[in-house]
Amino acid sequence: MIGRVVWMSVLLVAGSPVGLVAAAPGTTAPERALSPEAQELGRKMAAKAAAYLKSKQDKATGGWSIPEKGPSYPAMTALAVSGLLVEPGAKIEDEAIARGVAFVLSKQNKDGGIYDQILPSYNTAICLCMLSRIDTPQAKAAIKPAQDFLKGLQFGEGAHPGVHKESPDVVGKDNPFYGGIGYGSKGRPDVSNLSWMLQALHDSGVPGDDEAFRRALVFLQRTQMVEEFNGMKINDQPYAKGSKQGGFIYSAGAGREKAGQGETNGGEIEETMDDGTKVSRLRAYGSMTYAGFKSYLYADLKHDDPRVLAALGWIKDNYTLTENPGVGLNGYYYYLVMFSKAMNAYGQPVLQVQEETGRMRKADWREDLIKAMAKHQKPDGSFEVLDSRWMENNEVLITAYCLNALGEALK
Repeated sequence: MIGRVVWMSVLLVAGSPVGLVAAAPGTTAPERALSPEAQELGRKMAAKAAAYLKSKQDKATGGWSIPEKGPSYPAMTALAVSGLLVEPGAKIEDEAIARGVAFVLSKQNKDGGIYDQILPSYNTAICLCMLSRIDTPQAKAAIKPAQDFLKGLQFGEGAHPGVHKESPDVVGKDNPFYGGIGYGSKGRPDVSNLSWMLQALHDSGVPGDDEAFRRALVFLQRTQMVEEFNGMKINDQPYAKGSKQGGFIYSAGAGREKAGQGETNGGEIEETMDDGTKVSRLRAYGSMTYAGFKSYLYADLKHDDPRVLAALGWIKDNYTLTENPGVGLNGYYYYLVMFSKAMNAYGQPVLQVQEETGRMRKADWREDLIKAMAKHQKPDGSFEVLDSRWMENNEVLITAYCLNALGEALK
């Protein structure tokens, strides 16, 4: 990070959000239209990606990436359907969309979750995001049970240990995992799954002051690598003592036995404490920072809230669309989804960001995103595999990710 304290001290005037373009705290700036060139490029890319996904739909089930043996991932189908809905004129009656929706609904269990044996929270959350956009009686009937199921998997007073074999035990706020949610395992929650859960609740109409969001704020603060900002104590865990990064790590611990030790996929970074000493701290990284940032916004935090400003500072210091900052090409396409959803939630198309040279520039994130993705789309509409970690060697998955990200940029 380059000169963060210096430029933030200049831009943080009277509590205003960092680098906003003509907007007061907590408001939305006037719309700025995409350039005709970017719109045309984005729509052409989306049409090609949609055609590719349609060609890969399983003829027998209507789902995507259906394995010959073992459980399927309804979330994969939900991501593909959500992507297809980006196409201009797309309708839920379209055969590919209708069959995909039917496949997802067929995976709803009696407990309300939408999953096929494994990863109950992950699959349910992503499926709920998609079903929230489907105006049919069947889809609407599936929403409330799915919401309740997800809330029952959240660490806290609202946990329902009996709702699923992997449901967490009831815990209090003194537990480092309070407010989080994981893949469905009792082991540990993480920011990625929590952000999908909050996205699903938000998309399906749950207000930001709901108890699930209030509990989530506790876990989010404990995964934000900043001890204090603008006079507010944010992260109370030892691994964040003195940290000024502002971005997010993966979890508050890599399992029950390591709760309170923190967990990141970004390694460590050397930070200078207030007394001048240098210490190693867990490194915040891109996809989790955008996931945490949008989660704050869905929880109704204002643009001038210290937690939002601290995360925004990291975003502006580490703005890039060539990699997932902090972890390289690991999870690059997932990063694009988190980036685009977070920026749309923030509501500012133009950001004042800092380049590696230290020079400040105005960046339209939508134009930058479309241009960055265009470099990786193949002639058949799919996107090239850049890394195999986190299933990103699956061309259906990464193409669905990109189509969803394009949808955010083209809104």
